[in-house]
Amino acid sequence: MNILELSEQEIVRRNSLHKLRDMGIDPYPAAEYKVDAWSQEVKANFNDDQEPKRQVSMAGRVMNRRIMGKASFMELQDSKGRIQVYVNRDELCPGDDKSLYNDLFKKLLDIGDFVGITGYVFRTQTGEISVHCQSLKLLSKSLRPLPIVKVKDGKTYDAFDDPELRYRQRYVDLIVNDGVKDTFLKRATVLKTLRNYLDDNGYTEVETPILQSIPGGASARPFITHFNALNIDMYMRIATELYLKRLIVGGFEGVYEIGKNFRNEGMDRNHNPEFTCLELYVQYKDYNWMMSFTERMLEKICIAVNGSSQSVIDGKTIDFKPPYRRLPILEAIKEKTGYDLEGKSEDEIRAICKQLNMEVDETMGKGKLIDEIFGEFCEGTFIQPTFIIDYPVEMSPLTKMHRSKPGLTERFELMVNGKELANAYSELNDPIDQEQRFVDQMKLADKGDDEAMIIDHDFLRALQYGMPPTSGIGIGIDRLVMLMTGHSYIQDVLLFPQMRPEKVAKRDKEEAFTALGIPAQWVAPIQKAGYLTVEALGALDRPGKLFQDLLDINKKYKLGLKTTTDEVKAWVDAAAAAQQAGN
Repeated sequence: MNILELSEQEIVRRNSLHKLRDMGIDPYPAAEYKVDAWSQEVKANFNDDQEPKRQVSMAGRVMNRRIMGKASFMELQDSKGRIQVYVNRDELCPGDDKSLYNDLFKKLLDIGDFVGITGYVFRTQTGEISVHCQSLKLLSKSLRPLPIVKVKDGKTYDAFDDPELRYRQRYVDLIVNDGVKDTFLKRATVLKTLRNYLDDNGYTEVETPILQSIPGGASARPFITHFNALNIDMYMRIATELYLKRLIVGGFEGVYEIGKNFRNEGMDRNHNPEFTCLELYVQYKDYNWMMSFTERMLEKICIAVNGSSQSVIDGKTIDFKPPYRRLPILEAIKEKTGYDLEGKSEDEIRAICKQLNMEVDETMGKGKLIDEIFGEFCEGTFIQPTFIIDYPVEMSPLTKMHRSKPGLTERFELMVNGKELANAYSELNDPIDQEQRFVDQMKLADKGDDEAMIIDHDFLRALQYGMPPTSGIGIGIDRLVMLMTGHSYIQDVLLFPQMRPEKVAKRDKEEAFTALGIPAQWVAPIQKAGYLTVEALGALDRPGKLFQDLLDINKKYKLGLKTTTDEVKAWVDAAAAAQQAGN
């Protein structure tokens, strides 16, 4: 890496790295460092009366240092929290050689470095439980400075709180911001509790293909890739449904998968194109059973994460204790809009949309129109867990017809905090009915609906062998974690959310400058001075300023280069001439 690409602090740290090696200290040792204690546990179990003092071996990242002559303090951050460490020069270096303290600890150690220490636990005169360091070993040298977040009198200074940086550099966010790691530990608790609940009920976790020749199981736009070996286009799965149902056909009592789905759609506070979903299918059950099962499961998860059935998000307390309200979707629409859509045709519903001042287009069928009305006027109003049930058949191409309500299906969506959390059916197992619904979906595709389902002939073949009565559900894990941890943005519960590419300033290659007669060794200093392109250099009206900037850079970075005012002016003139010729 060119030295001009580094900040001053980065240069200092790299110089320290070289000095450590000159001292015979490996800044990145390979040997195991045995750790037998962690910060939170040490502080929780400390006993003032314990004799002899407890000996510990700990390791972590240096987060703060207070150098005070022969005695100093540092703050060590391990995977559990932080603890103060007292370092005394003569105890750390009992012999004549004091370099471990005077050189390594005081001069070459930086905030962000990893160290291992051994010593005993004690309480300082100010009452803080600390470790009295008796040995210190450098375990990893940090070459970039951490943002230092300061808290004084309840106020936070220099916070690392820019969302763009936090999500893009999650590793820094986890280091310096309290509570971030806790969110992802809670996410792990959600997944662990979910798995345990499903396993305890006798259901089998399975894995199905992510690369699929036909994207099925949902209405969504897929990602497309190319499989070179077969020379065919493949799709990243949008759902696991159709493969899991094949396993029910094959004889499994209940199967589930917790995995990634991919939908080539927008990004916002509630959507990421790559997301985690649970899908569960159980034979001989229906959607009424699945509603009761889901209520019990969510209550158990909330208690595991929060200690009670309640969670707070956006200032609202949401209670996952059963039972939840069950409301037919057409009744919900009538309740919120005053329009009764039962028995209405597509044209009649389209006219209602216009009366509601909604923007709809000709590609939308009856199901899509109803979905748009519900999303616009109803969805956001359901804060407490509410099952929206009995969807029209046009909205549910994989759902069994309602046993007593013609034109409706046995489907529910669970709404919580104004968003869909789960989608579930009494699964359609009539292969003839299923084929016709696929045909209807293809008609929508012909009209331009790029989210309509494609006919999956192998799935139809599987149904023709016979699938028992089955209930299935899909739950968005990311949204579930948002609800359980009180976060309003999906990016806050994804370790590495999808981000737009980083903005990179346009920078001409070295050859563009040398073609003007500029020596190659001066190109990097010119760009360091802020003139990244020939165009920027040619637009400069004060060559003398550039000359002075180059002198400062040359001196600061000890480059040993030489030039004159006239040479610099000639470079600027050449760049300006090149621009005029190009125009």
